[in-house]
Amino acid sequence: MDENTRDLRGRVTPIPEVTPYEPVPYEVNDLVAPFTASKIEPDSKFRQGAGKGGQYQPDFEAREQRNSVLEKYPLESLTMIGHMIINNRPIAVIKYEDSVRQVKVGDYLGLDFGMVTEIAENELKLRELIQDSAGEWSERQSSLYLQTTEGSGK
Repeated sequence: MDENTRDLRGRVTPIPEVTPYEPVPYEVNDLVAPFTASKIEPDSKFRQGAGKGGQYQPDFEAREQRNSVLEKYPLESLTMIGHMIINNRPIAVIKYEDSVRQVKVGDYLGLDFGMVTEIAENELKLRELIQDSAGEWSERQSSLYLQTTEGSGK
């Protein structure tokens, strides 16, 4: 044991030299204040002279005048259960709670100002208006698909 450890020497690397701290001046003259409204709510590309809310801001008064029953239900609770063509115009059959309603292109449904833009044999397409956390309105495309009861045994 003594022979094996005779030539071994422990080597510790020296500590690197510490450079002194040099403070950097902080100049705020050209910077944006962190708590101004422009910092919290950045300008949107949709706010092109349209006022607060952007160019997609919905007409709340028109919604009250329409007073559509289907606009009082979230889109998730509505179900497309049928498709018809009456006078060469497509009609979708929508079920809500225990009732049924017919809708055509241009009708409104859902809580997010959803307007029916297209009715196909197995799908109803909507253009919805949604509001983000900054208060800006934007468009979103949604769909309701035909629900079938195949295989239910009835």
